[in-house]
Amino acid sequence: MKSALETLNPTRVKLTVEVPFDELKPSLDAAYKKIASQVQIPGFRRGKVPPRLIDQRFGRGAVLEEAVNEALPRFYGDAVRENDVAIVGQPEVEVTELNDGEQLTFTAEVDVVPTFEVPEYEGLEVSVDDVEVTDADVDEALQSLRERFGTLTGVDRPAQEGDFLSIDLVAKVGDEEVDSVSGMSYQVGSTNMLDGLDEAVRGLSAGEQRTFTTELAGGEHAGETADVTVTVASVKERELPELDDEFAQTASEFDTVEELRADARTRVERQKALEQGVQARDRALEALLAKVDVPLPETLVKAEVDGRMHNLAHQLEAAGMTKEQYLQGEERTEEDFDAEVEQRARESIKAQFVLDKIAAEQQLQPSEAEVTEHLVRSAQRYGMQPQDFVNQIVQGGQVQSLISEVVRGKALAAVLEAARVTDASGRTVDLEALREPGEDEDAGPAEVGEGVVDAAEGVEGEGAEDQPLEDGATAEDVEAAPRS
Repeated sequence: MKSALETLNPTRVKLTVEVPFDELKPSLDAAYKKIASQVQIPGFRRGKVPPRLIDQRFGRGAVLEEAVNEALPRFYGDAVRENDVAIVGQPEVEVTELNDGEQLTFTAEVDVVPTFEVPEYEGLEVSVDDVEVTDADVDEALQSLRERFGTLTGVDRPAQEGDFLSIDLVAKVGDEEVDSVSGMSYQVGSTNMLDGLDEAVRGLSAGEQRTFTTELAGGEHAGETADVTVTVASVKERELPELDDEFAQTASEFDTVEELRADARTRVERQKALEQGVQARDRALEALLAKVDVPLPETLVKAEVDGRMHNLAHQLEAAGMTKEQYLQGEERTEEDFDAEVEQRARESIKAQFVLDKIAAEQQLQPSEAEVTEHLVRSAQRYGMQPQDFVNQIVQGGQVQSLISEVVRGKALAAVLEAARVTDASGRTVDLEALREPGEDEDAGPAEVGEGVVDAAEGVEGEGAEDQPLEDGATAEDVEAAPRS
């Protein structure tokens, strides 16, 4: 076999492969054997039909076609290795010559990893927001803690903002009842159900009802206008414990509210520092990508855009919305939205190529512990048990993709480690200070930097279920990028 490589453009090549007929003989033998095992000819046992009879009954062409289909992947793989090309995606193969007893010639057009130079990232300038903790931030944290220890108490008064209700709903389109639900819990002001529900229940006492008009968001009547009758079964308010020493002793290991407040401030500072680390990670990647032009395979971009649109469609379906309703709620045009999705896809693929090359240049390899940790975090993100997530990854043939995610995380950590990160006030941000308490004090900056990436996933993950349609960028996109 001999092959030749032709570069069609910076991201696509054409392989021309010539195979002497002798090298096709093993595949021909396998083709005769396969056909013989599938046919029944009188006088011959299944699988024992001689080749000449197969040629007579089914034609030599059928055998050649079977042999070529079996051999092409092997010869194509040999040509890829012989020409040392890093392919991306599936090839477009065309048999251009098949002379029985002489030669097989075929061509394969395929996308390849583009050639580019990784820009210098040592001392990369990255600016992030200041970490500022106000008394209001601390008060908010303490308020959240009080709410966790709050109790619901029934009240004999009209419902008001923040109350917890038990309600019944009946929806009608015209005279037809299309949906109903009983005993649903709802907090006034949460605005996470039907438009107009909050306005309808405010001022109602237990046993009272009101009818309002709204547009249904889900089900077979999604998008239709319905008359919804809401009946309030009960009204409860949340009573919060007093913020005093007794509460501090109940809710924490501290004896006084002053100690609890100091701890709350420390925790808020830690959280904001982690958020600053997220910002540093994202902006380091953005700054790095801005320094290099990477030609992108258009077929890969299209596949990524299609994948994102497919995921969006599933999310919208689960939320009981159409794309048109979502765009209307976001006050965006379809053209602008589609253009942004494509731009995000391009950024994602570009980030993948750049981080993969950094990983290759630095010979980065994940440890077993790093892969395990990434598996656990990913399982948590999808609300799955780690073993169930692992089984799904293995069954889907995505093990190598997951390992690539870990390697890219290490490459991004290396970029972050080499960057010069300052806040808006010009102070140097010490990313090593973000190491979790109890971590190995001997961990180098790269490990600490990667810890920022890991911690950032947790920060960004909060509230993800409440905002499933957010189309994030940078590091999350790196993980979502298609795999070569």
